[in-house]
Amino acid sequence: MTLPDRAPDPAPPADAPAPAPLRTLFCLGVTQDFFAADDALRATVAAAIPPAFDRLGERFGVRVLGTLDDDRLMVGAATAWPWTSYILADVPDLETVSRVCGIVRDTPVGDGRLWRYLRIEARVGRPLFFGTA
Repeated sequence: MTLPDRAPDPAPPADAPAPAPLRTLFCLGVTQDFFAADDALRATVAAAIPPAFDRLGERFGVRVLGTLDDDRLMVGAATAWPWTSYILADVPDLETVSRVCGIVRDTPVGDGRLWRYLRIEARVGRPLFFGTA
């Protein structure tokens, strides 16, 4: 059975509104390698994280809406939910979500990369229609 050819989707008109940003929850967890490291290496890792995630708006066009750090009540490695910390942001597109996740892959720490000590996962959705300020 042959399906009829489908015409390509037309290009949006020049005056069409820009697509809404993607509401994204970046979930970050510390790995067991972080806890197995000595004090000096843990300090090096901890010092690498703030500059790695600094100026997300300027670097990626991300609008950070809020953050949450659960390090006082969450102790030990976070391999999945619940995560250690979260960044809620509006992100321009899926490629940018991937680039932000890539921070963990690309940031050098000691003789390795940040991904050895920190996990990241992104959840992409849309703003909730209730629970507004």
